Amino acid sequence: MKIFPAIDLLNEKVVRLYQGDYQQQEVFGEDPVAFAKSFEEKGAKYLHLVDLDGAKDGALRYFTTAEKIVSQTDLFVEVGGGIRDEETVERCLAAGVHRVIIGTLPQKNPTLAKTIIQKYGDKIAVGVDARDGKVAVEGWLETTETDAFDFCKELASWGTKTIIFTEISRDGTGQGINIPLYQKLLTIEQVEFVASGGVATLADITALKEIGIPSVIVGKALYKGDLKLEDVLKEGE
Repeated sequence: MKIFPAIDLLNEKVVRLYQGDYQQQEVFGEDPVAFAKSFEEKGAKYLHLVDLDGAKDGALRYFTTAEKIVSQTDLFVEVGGGIRDEETVERCLAAGVHRVIIGTLPQKNPTLAKTIIQKYGDKIAVGVDARDGKVAVEGWLETTETDAFDFCKELASWGTKTIIFTEISRDGTGQGINIPLYQKLLTIEQVEFVASGGVATLADITALKEIGIPSVIVGKALYKGDLKLEDVLKEGE
């Protein structure tokens, strides 16, 4: 199982939000590159990097941070937050980012999103962020009328290789993972799902692994010390 420790950036600091609320943030540090290096030292091979300012503003702001992490570590780095055009996708990939996450774009401009997905294949992941079963966009500030499960099926039909599915109500809360939700998502074929939002215990990792989820993002539980990365990595083996 692939374990992705998460680094969320806001105001150039490493933060965690509660249920995606920009007003409910905890700051954990000011050097994201140091965090990435420490994850790697503890055995991580993957990193989930999100530009929260970019997600809100609609333009990737911390490109240089991503560039530094890629050049100073051997981590597989995926980057998201405010990536709304092909030029930014190209720029990230050219800098060595391994996978680019688009979230708002497939809702706002499905034609362009479909083109990007089909052109870049497994170098693209789509972030599907669900609030009460509906897709949220623009840094989770706007909730659409689109059913999240149906949207995942549509994305699969476009040829999407990876979907990062986040249940916003659980993100940053430590409530644990909604296993039945991911069991339902696994009925969608030809897509690799990454579970995100609410991982609180090693039992969450075990349960996801047992149902066949291949990848999981772990954030706040690591920062708060509820989970040790070494233990999570071992559980995911």
